[in-house]
Amino acid sequence: MKQKLRFAHLVLQGAKKDNIYRQLRNSKVSGPYITVGTKRMINFCSNDYLGLSVKKNVTSQMQSSSRLVSGNDVSFDTLEKTLARHKSQQRSLVFPTGYMANLGAISAMVGKNDVVLSDELNHASIIEACRLSGARIAIYKHNDVDDLEKKIKANKAKRKFVITEGIFSMDGDFADLKQITEQTEKSGAILILDDAHGDFTVGTDGRGSAHLQGVGKKIDAYISSLSKGLGSFGGYVASEESIVDLCINKARSFIYTSALPSFLVEMSLQRFHQNRSARQKKLASNVARLSSGLKKIGYDIKSTTHIIPIIIGSEKKALEFGKYVYDNGVFAQPIRYPTVAKNSARLRVSVTAWLSDSHIDDALYTFEKAGKKFDIL
Repeated sequence: MKQKLRFAHLVLQGAKKDNIYRQLRNSKVSGPYITVGTKRMINFCSNDYLGLSVKKNVTSQMQSSSRLVSGNDVSFDTLEKTLARHKSQQRSLVFPTGYMANLGAISAMVGKNDVVLSDELNHASIIEACRLSGARIAIYKHNDVDDLEKKIKANKAKRKFVITEGIFSMDGDFADLKQITEQTEKSGAILILDDAHGDFTVGTDGRGSAHLQGVGKKIDAYISSLSKGLGSFGGYVASEESIVDLCINKARSFIYTSALPSFLVEMSLQRFHQNRSARQKKLASNVARLSSGLKKIGYDIKSTTHIIPIIIGSEKKALEFGKYVYDNGVFAQPIRYPTVAKNSARLRVSVTAWLSDSHIDDALYTFEKAGKKFDIL
């Protein structure tokens, strides 16, 4: 090992000692199952919430250029008009990933003389985007609208942005969008909603968290993912014409990267037009079955969505808990610091429409045994 690179070894040693070391494992997903090596398990770690990721024939040519150069296939226009209508917005813009959509759109909209009020549990991509913008950042307590109001009043910047997730990716709870939109309307703050986990899965026609709470028209800019509820790939922003045009001109993660391959754009269109209502109902049924089952066993479950955290606490115990359920046929990954706060490690259980009642019942049996073994129950 080169001496000057020894720092990496020391960092990894520290991660192992603190039980936050991560490793890649080869796996293959097929419907409700995941196979790691030769071990087949029920998959509770998928973001394909509606179970739409069915292979389609690939006939389109790959793009190899930025959309502003020569990579703007006509399929983008069709998808973007569809997504704009989906969110009742004037226009939308597709990015290669949801992470890149947050980085590009937020840093394009927000400037160094602005202030960003960001929920303390917002996703890492939002945090990085806010830092890139150069704006002053004020963190408000998670879903605490009173704290948000205080921080809005305390900041005198000419432009104020409020940024929140619709469904929070690690706790699985909804943002209180009714009260948040009251604050942004009263103060004139611009509201950006990252609805990656709510889009296509909740609300009428899967229109997302804001529509579910009756405030869809009060969101100034939506940022979302095509790889979760839609089971495809990519991300997008939807807003009024000027905001999307600003992103085209200023979002570096859009300008300086190759276009998303057009076959993935066409895949998103195909999946958007599939009958998603039956799968939404199945997803809701599965969420209710697993959530009520976990509560009956004795777990303290507060989430009402398809993201259900089982809080363990200690990183070490979370790893042991995760290995136990893994060994017993349930795949649910331990989530540890720095993704969540220290000593709030958890199993992040993702519910999908792929799962049958028997899959859920088998998992509940395993979770009950694990809870008793590790003194969680």
